[in-house]
Amino acid sequence: MLQKKQLLNLRERVLPWIIPIGFLIIWQCLYSFQLIPESYLRNISSPVNVVRSGIELASSGELLKHLLISGKRAILGLLIGGGIGLMFGIITGISSLCKQLFNSSLQMLQTIPHLALIPLVILWFGVDETSKIFLVALGTFFPIYLNTFHGIRNTDPDLIEMANNYELSQWQIFKDVILPSAMPNILVGLRFALGLMWLILIVAETIAANEGIGYLAMNAREFFQVDIILLTILIYAFLGVSADYITKRLEHHFLSWNEVYQ
Repeated sequence: MLQKKQLLNLRERVLPWIIPIGFLIIWQCLYSFQLIPESYLRNISSPVNVVRSGIELASSGELLKHLLISGKRAILGLLIGGGIGLMFGIITGISSLCKQLFNSSLQMLQTIPHLALIPLVILWFGVDETSKIFLVALGTFFPIYLNTFHGIRNTDPDLIEMANNYELSQWQIFKDVILPSAMPNILVGLRFALGLMWLILIVAETIAANEGIGYLAMNAREFFQVDIILLTILIYAFLGVSADYITKRLEHHFLSWNEVYQ
């Protein structure tokens, strides 16, 4: 039984990396053996060249500097937008008055493309940190708000009725019944928000920035450094995978009572 569990754990760790590693191997082979049309070769770098460029940037400290700046923007935007989204999701989910007051307006705002607001945001905040953090906060607000709202609204009424029969206080009902019931939806919203966080940050940094991973990609484009452009794409992919992994660990931590996540 123990050996079977070890094999399952090994498979869970290995299988997700087979396709990415296989893709890199095929990419390197296509480049090394010149199986790509010659007209495209000059626009494509090999994984080996990309890694070499990454090592050079890391050695100089430039890569870490841009990573830290992008990470700070992303985390601040997520904390602000996600925190406000969670708050509005809770109050509109619990209170019918707040639902009638806020929900329709927020649903209308959600239909506005966030990236279309970039010119207006630059006029409001300029091209400094505030504009980028604002865009990330705006993009991460709605996934967490909507999933929190629906998670609370979809709480089983029988559970609430049972809690009332046991004469639990309103705070106890929220803490022990409503919030745990809504937690799967909240974490789904967090997962969507983490994906949007990097997507919006990429665009914000490539349009108006002089630091960050997006700026590094745009600067490399100006000098036709294809390997650095591909490096930044791989970095964003890695950051996305890392964010998804963190969300999964949070699911296992907060939903350990749920047999689906055990």
